Amino acid sequence: MTTALPPGLYALYDDSLPERVLAAVQGGARTVQLRLKHTPDREALALLRRLEPHVPALIINDRVDLALLAGCGVHLGQDDLPVAEARRLLGPHALIGATCRSLADIERARAEGADHVGLGPVFKSRTKPLPWPLLGAEGLKAICARSPLPVVAISGIDETNLACVAAAGAHAAAISAALFAHDDPAARARLMLEVWGR
Repeated sequence: MTTALPPGLYALYDDSLPERVLAAVQGGARTVQLRLKHTPDREALALLRRLEPHVPALIINDRVDLALLAGCGVHLGQDDLPVAEARRLLGPHALIGATCRSLADIERARAEGADHVGLGPVFKSRTKPLPWPLLGAEGLKAICARSPLPVVAISGIDETNLACVAAAGAHAAAISAALFAHDDPAARARLMLEVWGR
């Protein structure tokens, strides 16, 4: 049986500053996904090993090899290694998430061995342009109601729309800029959890 993804705040971080990550966890984020695209492999592995004991659910973006070495989870985009291969390498208990755009994508991810999915874009991203149509709160709600896997809502989520993401039935909300573009990630995480409200 696969380890369950914690509900609530799912922090997305693009840098390698452990103090910022740990502050978000102190504020209540239970899942942290690191996107270390510009971090050398040795530094990335050392960072993962440092953080793993302190983060309830630590996930690395794209890198199955680093997940295996660090004992953490992995999130796979649609152009990354197949979920089935990651599951074979990481075993039955690793957290493996997959990027999805539709209910059909989620069903495929489940068949391949994912235990949760990142679904979006829900709202317009504050960090990068995205070529896919926005789901909006109603589209998110419709998919969450039928999803066979826990859904992490992704893109453009902040304190102004987080409550409707929770009301739509998302298991967790992925938050990046609204959390880390501030001086105090711990305070921002506490605010987000208050808005999440469950």
